[in-house]
Amino acid sequence: MARQLDFVGKSGANYRYTALEDDRIPPTAGANYIIAETGQGAEVRLLYAGETENVMADDLSGRLEEVRQRWPAAELLLRLNVRRAVRVAEREDLVAGHLPPLNDPPENPTVPDQGASPAP
Repeated sequence: MARQLDFVGKSGANYRYTALEDDRIPPTAGANYIIAETGQGAEVRLLYAGETENVMADDLSGRLEEVRQRWPAAELLLRLNVRRAVRVAEREDLVAGHLPPLNDPPENPTVPDQGASPAP
């Protein structure tokens, strides 16, 4: 069974990603993907969060190899999501929560407090 890792977004939502094994044929479905590095003590650092319409059509393995030039322990993890709106929201949540070094910073880094009352 492939290794699974959980990542928590800024919203507090938990997302479970599965490592893409080298010998596995990638799916043709839309997905979110993460390139992460596992450090000593099993700590995981999110290096890049992305989304794609078709895992097989995108060169994710090529992207991973580029990242491995700087972070040799980097690995690719997938989370299948069919709807694009769901994928985009998830990616934005993870980027806002982790600020991965290979993603652009979020456009609106502050999230309003859901429980706050509107200003008069």
